[in-house]
Amino acid sequence: MSGKLSRIYRGETNVDFIGRRKIWFALSALLVSICLLSLFTQGLNYGIEFAGGVSIQAPVELEGPLGEATAAEVTSEIRDALGEFGAEGAQIQVATSGQDRTAIVQTKEVADPEQQALVVAAVAETVGASTEATDSSRIGSKWGAEITRKAVRALVIFVLVVFAFISWRFEWKMAFGAIIALVHDLLITAGVYSIVGFEVTPSSVIAILTILGYSLYDTVVVFDKVEETTVAYASSGKMTYQDSANVALNQVFMRSLNTSLSTLLPISALLFIGAGFLGAETLKDLALALLVGTLIGTYSSIFVATPVLSVWKEHEPRYKNIREKVLRQARAQSTNEPALAGAEVPERGTGPTSTRPATPTAAVARPKAGSKKAKRRKKR
Repeated sequence: MSGKLSRIYRGETNVDFIGRRKIWFALSALLVSICLLSLFTQGLNYGIEFAGGVSIQAPVELEGPLGEATAAEVTSEIRDALGEFGAEGAQIQVATSGQDRTAIVQTKEVADPEQQALVVAAVAETVGASTEATDSSRIGSKWGAEITRKAVRALVIFVLVVFAFISWRFEWKMAFGAIIALVHDLLITAGVYSIVGFEVTPSSVIAILTILGYSLYDTVVVFDKVEETTVAYASSGKMTYQDSANVALNQVFMRSLNTSLSTLLPISALLFIGAGFLGAETLKDLALALLVGTLIGTYSSIFVATPVLSVWKEHEPRYKNIREKVLRQARAQSTNEPALAGAEVPERGTGPTSTRPATPTAAVARPKAGSKKAKRRKKR
C-alpha cells in the first residue's frame, strides 16, 4: 500500500484518465442536470442586498433581559419575537466587541415602513435597547437589481479576459476547454446553493469569482504540462495526443490534488468551525462557495477540461495521421511477434518440416570410430 502511495506522489501511475472520459462526462452531466433542475424549480435564496429588505442593528444591553444570555439564546429570542411578523427566516447574528454585543438582523419579509417600525421596536425590546439606539435601514429591490447587473457584467468581462489570455498563452482550443470547465464549475456551485438554500449575498458573489479564478489557475497548470508532454511525444509522432495527454495528467495529478487539499483545510475551518461551531453566519455563504468551487474546480481541470481538449485535438488532421501511424506500427509489431516466435527452434517430431537449424560443427558427419568404412580407409 505504501509503495502505491509513493508511486502516486512521484507521478509514476498509469491511469487512463482520457480513455475513461465517458464516465467523467456522464458524472458531470448528472451533476449539472441536478443543479439545473434545482435552479429552475427552487431558484436561489437571494439576500436582502439582491431581493430588498430591512437591516437592523441593536445593542444587547448588559442590564437588559438578555445581558447574561449566550449568543445562541439571543438569536433564539429575537427569532421568536420576529415570528409574530412572519419573519422567522431572518438572518440573525450577534457581533461581539470587548464587552459590548450587537444583534444584527436582516430580513426580507418586511413589506412596508409601518411594519418595519414594528419589527425594529420588537428587536429593541427583546435585547433591552431603546428605539433611538437601534439603527435600521431599508434596502430596495432596485438596488439589488443593480448589484446583480454589475455582478453579471463582471463575470462576462472575467470570462472574456480569461479566453483572451489562454488563447495568447496556449491556443484557442485550450481556451474553450477552460471556459467549458468554468461554466461547469459555476453551474454546480450555483446549484449547490439552490439545493441547500443558503442565501446569496455579495460575499457569495465574491467567493464565486474567487473560485473561478482558482479553477482557472488549476486548469492552466494542467494545460501547461499537457502542452509540454504533447510537444515532446505527440508532435514528434511517438505517441497519440490522447496517450501523451494521459502521461501529463498522471504526472500533474498529485500536484493538483495537494494544492487543493492545502486550500481546502482553511476553507473547511471557515465553514465548519467559524460558521458551524462559533455561529459566524456571515462566513457561511463565503465558505460554502469556496469549498464547493475548489472541489469542483480541481475535478474539472483533470476530468473535464483536458478530456474535452483531447477529443477536439484528436480530430485535427495532423494528430489523426499520427494516430493512424501509431496504430499501424502497433499492428505490425503484433503480427511480427508471432512470426518471430515461430522462427525459433521447434520441438522434434512436430511435423514433416520441423528441423533444427544446422550448426557449423554439424555440417560434415564424421564416421564413428571402429566402423567398416573406417577400416577400409585405414587399409588404403
